[in-house]
Amino acid sequence: MGEAQFSLALVDYAIIAAYFIGVLALGLYHSKTRGDESDDYFLAGRNLGWFVIGFSLYASNMSGSSFVGLMGGAYANGIAIYNYEWTAAIVLIAFAIFILPSYLRARIATTPEFLELRYDVRSRRAYSLFTILAVMLIDVAGALYAGGLVIANTFSFLNIWTAVAVLALIAGVYTVLGGLAAVVVTDTVQSILLIAGGLVIFVLGMQEIGGWDAIWTDLEPSKTSLILPMENDFTPWHGLWGVTLLSFYLWTMNQFVAQRTLAAKDLKNGQIGALFAGFLKLPNIFIMIIPGLIALKLYPDLETPDLAFPKLAFELMPIGIRGLVMAALIAAIMSSVDSAATALSSLVVKDFVEPAKPDWSDSRLVAIGQIATGCFLIFAALYAPLIGSFESLFGYFQSSLSYIVPTIVATYMVGLSISWSNGNGAFWTIVGGLVIGIPIFILKEVFSVWEAVGLPPIHYTVMGTALFFIGIATNLGISAMTRQPDKEGVDKLVWSAEEAKKTFGSFQKPYYFDPLLWALLLGIATIGFLVWFW
Repeated sequence: MGEAQFSLALVDYAIIAAYFIGVLALGLYHSKTRGDESDDYFLAGRNLGWFVIGFSLYASNMSGSSFVGLMGGAYANGIAIYNYEWTAAIVLIAFAIFILPSYLRARIATTPEFLELRYDVRSRRAYSLFTILAVMLIDVAGALYAGGLVIANTFSFLNIWTAVAVLALIAGVYTVLGGLAAVVVTDTVQSILLIAGGLVIFVLGMQEIGGWDAIWTDLEPSKTSLILPMENDFTPWHGLWGVTLLSFYLWTMNQFVAQRTLAAKDLKNGQIGALFAGFLKLPNIFIMIIPGLIALKLYPDLETPDLAFPKLAFELMPIGIRGLVMAALIAAIMSSVDSAATALSSLVVKDFVEPAKPDWSDSRLVAIGQIATGCFLIFAALYAPLIGSFESLFGYFQSSLSYIVPTIVATYMVGLSISWSNGNGAFWTIVGGLVIGIPIFILKEVFSVWEAVGLPPIHYTVMGTALFFIGIATNLGISAMTRQPDKEGVDKLVWSAEEAKKTFGSFQKPYYFDPLLWALLLGIATIGFLVWFW
């Protein structure tokens, strides 16, 4: 992992140091200006506007697998990896129009809290515990590994363990002190750096390779095709619904992303912020995916695809720009770490501590959240280097999620659309999904036992689709067998014909701030990108 070393000049180190100092100062400043209420710490006082929501959503989602994961995935598998980006735009439309109104009406602080209001406390606790484990082991650890991989190959005096520890420490300082308010402000800055760094790589890579047409020549067809045949082992076309399910989980049910919209000052700001994030996702094909193809053309023999980004950055970038791009990478990694750490502390306090100790003061709850953040970061930093045993960072993210989240997505979808589904159906769907999904993942993806015993090969995205429909059938079947009177308040949480009429009846004034119009434009833009790269 440390064979390929890259070097920086003094001015590059100065730029990186200035970035670290600036982010820490910004985070610490917001730690001084936040209020003392727990909502001020965990939800930024529920006062976020659409602009910072959109940028923060983008930064927190992209950074864990952004430069390193997406470029490495494109290097290994071609532009089909863009399916994970455009499906996110479609999901954000559905989230803004159909799901977020229910969340904000319920005034929830965590996405698992919605399950208690809609179903029962068992479902909330089961999903919250799962989310804590998933965010810590997948999101935080994955982001730390991505940063540690590049930094350890840049600074010869650091190995991946110490590089991960440094990232965790710096992100932890302003996250522990400042809470969500500090995170979303630093995320906005980090998003801009991330986009700028990716664009610099794209432009310089295009110049080096000889222009747009040169990217696509002499590449095998599977690398240049967005839609792949059924037998493809990366993303077959019939697995696209499984890809969409992952996006539903990441954008609408995963606390560390959805937390920003829960902190919106009002519904419109939350909706526009989510849709704005969708617009930011679409150009990622230029910022993070096509550079992976450029790396493949220029450096076809990299020891691991995850080195595509650092190789491009240090081979193509002039002195000074290297520092900027390294700062962009660090920004990407840290925005994922801080977002996930804030989500973890929120889950611990809001889903477990506060319900058990309702008389505890806000300052005491915040202190517990800060301690939890520190503990989670330490654990994730110790676990992160072990991710190197997987074939690629992107594969680690996607395959693990495909086996464990589809039944959770099914639980939310049924709860948002069918009023008679109940807590029995929800709880056993969540538990059953984990009991089935985790062993299958271990046997099939980790130890390859599945095919060794003669079972037919099934792509993980297709397996996710199957688990999703099993989850729907389980929830509805158990709910039907244990029918109960509708829970009080459920009518405000389930999508209704009346709400559809209100939402789609007409555009609202001012038109430039109408969520339905933004959703329509995002849908058109998504179709445009698909037609372009089909």
